[in-house]
Amino acid sequence: MIIEGGIVYDPRNGVLGEEMDISIEDGRVVEESRDGDKIDARGMLVMPGGLDAHAHIAGAKVNTGRIMRPEDGRRGAEARTKLLRPQSGYTVPNCYAIGYRYARLGYTTAFEAATPILEARHTHEELEEIPIVDKGALTLFGNNWEVLECVRDGDLGKLAAFVAWGLRASRGYGVKVVNPGGGEAWGFGGNVKGIDDPVPNFGVTPREIIRGLMRANEALGLPHSVHLHTNNLGKPGNYETTLETLRAVEDIAASRDRQVLHVTHMQFSAYGGTGWKDFESKAPEIAGYFNRHQQFTMDMGQLIFGSATTMTADAPLEYGNARLLKAKWSNHDIELEESSGVVPLVYGRKMPINAIQWAIGLELALLTEDPWQVIMTTDHPNGGPFVNYPEVIALLMSRAKREEELASLHELASSRSSLPSIEREMGWEDIAIVTRAGPARILGLPEKGHLGFGADGDVSIYDIDPKKLDPSKDHERVKAALSRAKYTIKGGEVVVRDGEIVAVPQGRTYWVDASVPEDEAAKVRADLVDKFTRYYSVQLSNYMVQDAYVTRPRVVRAGVV
Repeated sequence: MIIEGGIVYDPRNGVLGEEMDISIEDGRVVEESRDGDKIDARGMLVMPGGLDAHAHIAGAKVNTGRIMRPEDGRRGAEARTKLLRPQSGYTVPNCYAIGYRYARLGYTTAFEAATPILEARHTHEELEEIPIVDKGALTLFGNNWEVLECVRDGDLGKLAAFVAWGLRASRGYGVKVVNPGGGEAWGFGGNVKGIDDPVPNFGVTPREIIRGLMRANEALGLPHSVHLHTNNLGKPGNYETTLETLRAVEDIAASRDRQVLHVTHMQFSAYGGTGWKDFESKAPEIAGYFNRHQQFTMDMGQLIFGSATTMTADAPLEYGNARLLKAKWSNHDIELEESSGVVPLVYGRKMPINAIQWAIGLELALLTEDPWQVIMTTDHPNGGPFVNYPEVIALLMSRAKREEELASLHELASSRSSLPSIEREMGWEDIAIVTRAGPARILGLPEKGHLGFGADGDVSIYDIDPKKLDPSKDHERVKAALSRAKYTIKGGEVVVRDGEIVAVPQGRTYWVDASVPEDEAAKVRADLVDKFTRYYSVQLSNYMVQDAYVTRPRVVRAGVV
């Protein structure tokens, strides 16, 4: 296949708006293609396929959200066709809708952000049903008893061996940490209030858990860094906890050419004030810190007005949300591993808190000077559904659009954030970084996020001419074009044409197989036999995800370095 004459943005390879051909053969970008298939992309925007590095798209919590929200299931319903399965849902769409809707946006890869080892089979069963896109899942470790014991005992070798075992058992891609220690405390009706608050029965602190898992992550040389949901997330004044956490790990170095820590959905961790009455943005303080510390990255967690379904392994947070909003609430305890919750809610334009939250996400992206440190996300479906990414891109590219939106919001969005004074408007290079090249680098996927030779043949083509269109003024055209890709090409196959799905190949599932010394692995096995005998409700032999659950694996090797 040859994509002819498109206006290409490929920041990783220094291609910034050049008219050029892209050749694909056997699923990869090549110097010259021998087959005769051609796509005329003259006058159109061409970028690598989009990559969502943080979304909740599969697993028990997503299914719980679907069960709790029958009204959501009736939104976005589309009947089956000769090619497509039935689609339903808006904030918690069914598996087929997830794959189709990502592809229509020009996205070709999406990662599930959190799965406990015990429920990883369910996660992979759903990932297998999501068509078209490549996938992966991050594995939860921040409240696992084996992790807490290894940290308490200062046994880094055994901790690294357990992380390697956990990734293999869950067919997981990376280390996710959610409210470290808080999930375990929630089992006793409590929480941790800061990074030095001891976890009940273990005597370790969130600071020690985070540092221990980061050191284990680097000892294993994993492709992705620790992916952290901070303590005190969603609470006024939590920016101090966020900055304290980052300062606590400044001395840890990455063992690979990437960030040493990724802080996720930062919008929810950049709050000032002593309570909801004086709630305000502290995004400038967070962005200022990132501008001085290149070893850290974040994703936005942008809020979208309207319906959302919050779901997280931060169970105390969801209890607080349910009490505050008098909302439906699901609480879930996952044996020795995590706790979680699900709460549906609606973000309102005239709600002062929601309006300020909306401004914070945009501030973070626009005030952080290096776009390689920021990923565009909505923390789907916590901040809002991923189908709204074109709206977020239009906001990032147009100050005029931001001003129009601010005028329709509660006045506190302007007086308690710096957004009205921010002049920056992102260009197409920035957008290609925060939606493609940056997520690929941060996740450690060298074949994704660019169009150099050897890259995956994942390409998105949009029917807008970046040389003739001014995103600052024509933001509605930008939003419309990005909502329905002219073409989405997955592995060299056209899957979307004129915004419609035309093919439904099955994507691959990434997971990491990390090797460790046998003596460390043996210590972990002995611990696990004891725990499964004494505590778990399932047998160890029934615990791991077998190969049958991952039919198209892409295994990434790593190990003790």
